[in-house]
Amino acid sequence: MELGLGARLRDMRQQKNLTQEELADRCELTKGYISQLENDLTSPSIATLCDLLNALGSSLSEFFRESDEEKIVFSEEEYIEKQSEGMTLDWVIPNAQKNMMEPVLVTLEPGASTQPDFPHEGEEFGFVLEGKLSVIRDKKSYPVKKGESFYYAAGKEHYIVNRGKTRARFLWISTPPNF
Repeated sequence: MELGLGARLRDMRQQKNLTQEELADRCELTKGYISQLENDLTSPSIATLCDLLNALGSSLSEFFRESDEEKIVFSEEEYIEKQSEGMTLDWVIPNAQKNMMEPVLVTLEPGASTQPDFPHEGEEFGFVLEGKLSVIRDKKSYPVKKGESFYYAAGKEHYIVNRGKTRARFLWISTPPNF
């Protein structure tokens, strides 16, 4: 049985563990309006639907795509790249924030570091592909080199720094999505 628009939005909201009020706040709507949408008592404008889907980590094309068309393989051309101060982040799975994990390929130039990440729920894993890093967690430094991995609960402040003389690359996966 095909779910209606309202039921699909409700399922997406519940998968994100959001209340109607939290979703409404993120989209500058009212809790009552979200309730009416989810019960198919009203229909959103395209702009409102786009805002809702964005807040839920989705898009119009994903929302209306047939479920049997789930994308499994992603090419380098689909990566989303962001560069800043000696660091390049490549989201290797587009729109990964809708998933349980978010893998990011990180390149750090010598002396560069990720931004300090304040304590949050979840866990983080990394595998060093090139170079040497230091994982800083709760002000303690843990050296990691090519071929080694790291894993920790994200409940304490943490960041990663390249203290080496060459660039470092690592695959960084967080759950829930955090980047």
